[in-house]
Amino acid sequence: MIPSTPDPRGIPAYSFADAARYLGLPRSTVAAWARGTTWRAPDGSSRRFAPVIEVPNPTLPLLSFTNLVELHVLAAIRREHSISLPKVRQALDYIGREFTVPHPLARLELRTDGVDLFLHAFGEVLAVSGAAGQLALAEVVEAYLRRIERDSAGIEARLFPFTWSSRRDGPLHEQPRAVVIDPRVSFGRPILAGTGIPTAVLAERYKAGEPMAALAADYRCDASKIEEAIRCEFMLVA
Repeated sequence: MIPSTPDPRGIPAYSFADAARYLGLPRSTVAAWARGTTWRAPDGSSRRFAPVIEVPNPTLPLLSFTNLVELHVLAAIRREHSISLPKVRQALDYIGREFTVPHPLARLELRTDGVDLFLHAFGEVLAVSGAAGQLALAEVVEAYLRRIERDSAGIEARLFPFTWSSRRDGPLHEQPRAVVIDPRVSFGRPILAGTGIPTAVLAERYKAGEPMAALAADYRCDASKIEEAIRCEFMLVA
């Protein structure tokens, strides 16, 4: 019998530092959501916050592509609101009770409208009140969910993370999809969208002193897209 090929979406392939860089999250946040965290309460007792996502192997500090998608979705609420870990847990406990599918944060759209579910869960936790507050949260969540490309079965297939400048400038829904992460291409490393060029290759050439214009000419690509791809690897000064 020919052994089945493991689904690349579930293979542990990304360090916490990789995920933090690709998704624009603090590394400490990635680690806490993936492995949990312990802190000391004012009374001196030790408190434990359990992980909020399920990693492929709890003994390894590595994440899967599906984990990246889950973190991307969680980042949607952190962009607009500062949320404590206990409150995140409270909302995720609600989601866990409502869904039986694995990795519900990555697969909310299998059962319902992900935006509505987030508004119900996180809107109550955050005490988001009034039409303006609900609309702001809905717009952020929808902008993030639209950057997840799914296969014919509705399972996460590709992720278009926000690059450095797009996290900073302009409305989220208008941001370009310059970089894509596809677990079936380039071992799941970020690549320049529409090509097979790893962002790491572009960043290394830039680091070696090659100007942006030369890279754009070599790859026959707009310089702005090259810059965004490099920003996925380095925090460049604009």
